[in-house]
Amino acid sequence: MTETITIPCPHCDALNRMPAARREHGGTCGRCGKPLFTGRPITLDAGRFARHAGAADLPILVDFWAPWCGPCRAMAPAFEAAAAGLEPRVRLAKVDTEAEPALATRFGIRAIPTLALFRGGRELARHSGAMSEPMIHGWVAANLAG
Repeated sequence: MTETITIPCPHCDALNRMPAARREHGGTCGRCGKPLFTGRPITLDAGRFARHAGAADLPILVDFWAPWCGPCRAMAPAFEAAAAGLEPRVRLAKVDTEAEPALATRFGIRAIPTLALFRGGRELARHSGAMSEPMIHGWVAANLAG
């Protein structure tokens, strides 16, 4: 029997099942027909967060940030570049803590930027402070290996 994984669509949030072995080949959403992997971070609000971080088998790295935060803006290009390199193994997402204060409170975000890695609704690791693209790759690899 082939192992399947559940991947939320980054466009319409529909849950899609696909054989785990085919993840590297991408795929399209069964509802909207758009690509399941874009190589870019997605923006999450509270509703989308539950769908992408809680209902998916795909690990998700979330950048909790704010528009007024200098280090957040400085890290944004590195985070964007990391998305292209980490998908389809990991999805990257951004949560604007100013627009979504309830999510920031729920996860106890005290400093920004804060990166949190989730799989299956469970937080695996957290890092506060800006990182370069190679640091993001290394940190994700180290925290998914264990």
